[in-house]
Amino acid sequence: MNDGNTPQSYGIVEHKHRYSAWAASRAASTKTCRFDVCTGKRIIETIGLPALLADPELLPNERDIDAVHRQWCANAIKSATEHGLCGFGHGVAAKLINVYLKGAFVCGGYEDHENVRMLHPPIDSLLLDELYTRNVGGLRTTWATARKLRWSKLDAEQYQAVIRGIRLAMDGKPLWQVEAHWRGYQ
Repeated sequence: MNDGNTPQSYGIVEHKHRYSAWAASRAASTKTCRFDVCTGKRIIETIGLPALLADPELLPNERDIDAVHRQWCANAIKSATEHGLCGFGHGVAAKLINVYLKGAFVCGGYEDHENVRMLHPPIDSLLLDELYTRNVGGLRTTWATARKLRWSKLDAEQYQAVIRGIRLAMDGKPLWQVEAHWRGYQ
């Protein structure tokens, strides 16, 4: 039923998109790369992520996720540059993408889907600090290096080293479970 104030085309997919874009934009904006939610949402739309929201089967599989993610990041950086953003590198792009997909799929009830299990989790200083402190996976050197570099400044290779470390530490578990070590909820 339309009350006259709600667009008739507004459904759960659009609702997930708006919420996930808001959360991703707020999480990925840093003091060295500030952007508003509208800009983050436009970047997400430019790289085509909303088209995936209808079904986790549309997500890349385990074999392809890293290459597709790298391309999403490259496209996000290009879009951010076109929007006049400075400091929007691979780390910021990855956080924008990862929080968006986390909100839409991991927290959207698809956490056990094979494609969702391999989605990259959001990387930030709180997670890296805890991984380092707890020596998660026995990979203290990996976490120390990433902490020193700062998540928002990671380039594609440095970011991928963190993801490889998370895969090793999770030992076959869904990658989102590494966030058991994230203390940002506190």
